[in-house]
Amino acid sequence: MVQERGPDTVDINVNMGPQHPSTHGVFRMVLTIDGERVIDVEPHIGYMHRGAEKLSENMDYRAAIGYQDRTDYLAQFLTEQAYCMAVEKLLELEVPERSEYIRVILCELNRVTSHLMFLGAFGIDLGYFGTSFTYGFRERERLQDIFEEVTGERMMYGYFRPGGLAWDVPDNFVQMIRDVLPHTRQGLKDLDMLMTQNEIVAARTKGIGAMNLEDSINWGLSGPMLRAAGSDWDLRKDKPYSIYDRFDYDIPVGSHGDVFDRYLVRLEEAYQSLRIVEQALDQLPDGPIMPEKMPRRLRGPDAEVYAAVEGPRGEYGIYIVSKGGDKAYRLKIRAPSFCNLAALRDMTVGNYVADAVAILGSIDIVLCDVDR
Repeated sequence: MVQERGPDTVDINVNMGPQHPSTHGVFRMVLTIDGERVIDVEPHIGYMHRGAEKLSENMDYRAAIGYQDRTDYLAQFLTEQAYCMAVEKLLELEVPERSEYIRVILCELNRVTSHLMFLGAFGIDLGYFGTSFTYGFRERERLQDIFEEVTGERMMYGYFRPGGLAWDVPDNFVQMIRDVLPHTRQGLKDLDMLMTQNEIVAARTKGIGAMNLEDSINWGLSGPMLRAAGSDWDLRKDKPYSIYDRFDYDIPVGSHGDVFDRYLVRLEEAYQSLRIVEQALDQLPDGPIMPEKMPRRLRGPDAEVYAAVEGPRGEYGIYIVSKGGDKAYRLKIRAPSFCNLAALRDMTVGNYVADAVAILGSIDIVLCDVDR
């Protein structure tokens, strides 16, 4: 007699990336699936490694600024700020007030452009909202025009300097920003109305990829990823730097730590950044943009310093070891995208394959920030 056999269940490995629209760069994850359920995730990084840390160690303290722009290339002003703060701490440089205000204005506008990129791409990651990309880029371009007017560049600005700024802002700087802020706020409202109350967004995001606060802390999450899980930790308030203690703004916090909360926290953070910018414009003083006695060649003592900023993706930090001389002996970048991505497996296992795209999109990674 022939013994009858039933069908065998076989797990299937599915490559997602390294070239895939939802990865927003060259990132690969191998999904092990049982039907439509994800039972394991193996991330593969390193496709964008360019040696930014080692290159920075072979450039003097001013020349290395350009390599910071090329890590988190959606938040270049903030990466420059973190690096300059570390060098200023090492060399004990005092930044003029005018430069501090201009830095804050540009960094908060840069946070908005980064979140607009996330909001625009997020709708497409959910497989439905091409309109979100149109809305997001419409407002992002208005702010990019301001950045180009100030720095001469549309992406890799190289505008901040240890001690201050490369040059002063244009005479119409304040008015130029005041003119664009209503458009930016309306653009955020358009995205809000398109997505926040939408039934499809709710079905695709609520309860998906949830992380509780304890696990989020244990994984080293920061920024919107951590705040979505219920923590109000924000370096601008909890470890104040620059002049952030002079402004009134709120820290949006989620309650479920899921994909929807991560979306909502970033949307609300963009509104709060506009509040900070408006206050900074009102308070912007006249004066120099660099210290009066600025050495022509920057030489550091034997010391170790760490400085960090609250970037759009979380804590972006620069650790410098100096052995004297005009360049870092060792430079280490604390990249928030790398730390946030570490929790990908925990967030994804048990969800559907289609949810894996939404979960990865909600982390808002920048691959150059991951690989450096």
